[in-house]
Amino acid sequence: MATIAKPERVQPTRRFRLPRLSTGQIVAFIVLSLVSVTWIIPFLWMLATSLKAPWELVGSNFWPEEPTFEAYYTAFFAFDRFPQWIRWTWNTLLITLIAVFGKVLSTALVAYAFARLRWRGRDLLFSLVLATMMIPSVVTMIPSFIVFAKLPAFGFQGSQNWINTFLPLTVPAFTGDAFFIFLMRQQMRGIPMELSEAATIDGASEFRIWWEIIVPLVKPVMAVIAIFTFQAAWEDFMGPLLYLQSENKYTLQLGLRQFEAAAGGLPAWNELMAASLVVMLPVIIIFLMFQRYFIEGIQISGSLKG
Repeated sequence: MATIAKPERVQPTRRFRLPRLSTGQIVAFIVLSLVSVTWIIPFLWMLATSLKAPWELVGSNFWPEEPTFEAYYTAFFAFDRFPQWIRWTWNTLLITLIAVFGKVLSTALVAYAFARLRWRGRDLLFSLVLATMMIPSVVTMIPSFIVFAKLPAFGFQGSQNWINTFLPLTVPAFTGDAFFIFLMRQQMRGIPMELSEAATIDGASEFRIWWEIIVPLVKPVMAVIAIFTFQAAWEDFMGPLLYLQSENKYTLQLGLRQFEAAAGGLPAWNELMAASLVVMLPVIIIFLMFQRYFIEGIQISGSLKG
């Protein structure tokens, strides 16, 4: 007896429906779109200028008629500039990585002491740490220079003091940052104390509790601190300008200034914009790669406090 095949069930087609937005959401979307345009236009201007030929720089066209990458080649390879850019890139990368490591490590340790340990004077000292946020960096610039000029370098990089070395740009990162300590402390305070108490009963030390329990739970905040520190160290101009004197120890920011000054008079704006875009590219890549940690940090903070 022949079997009758069951007819296939036709799935109803789903119509795409636009989400209903309230008036406030529409206004917020328009305002944020306008604000984003004001941030994107300077970047597009830099990109358009870097793609222009020299004779198009004096024109009124926003976008070049015939885009060319000649400015990129001239900025990095002409007049034997490539070895200098490599040296400056290595110096910047070394300073940035050490600063990121020191800032994240010191912030996590200090915040753990303020958030999870009980000791006399903790709240008072934390208030003093927060009070340092009200001191402008310009006020401490000269005293810091005097201190670093008197600290012995013990022959480090052939210098008698910390001036013209990477020490003033890297060692302070291991002393933490008031804002980052506050941010990390608030995250750690949201973690239930029962986790630490259970680990203590099992015989775990404070360092092991910090490393195996607390650190995995605050990784999103640590990533945020690492991103901010990377951006600040990579784009720092004033610090290297104060403490670095030899050209072979320059960072990329000082290299850009050196590149502009070497032109004499008005610089070649297409070459300067090309070099600036390439120098800025690592910051953009790092931010795009790790921006999801901002959302994860908010989600974890909300779930722990709830």
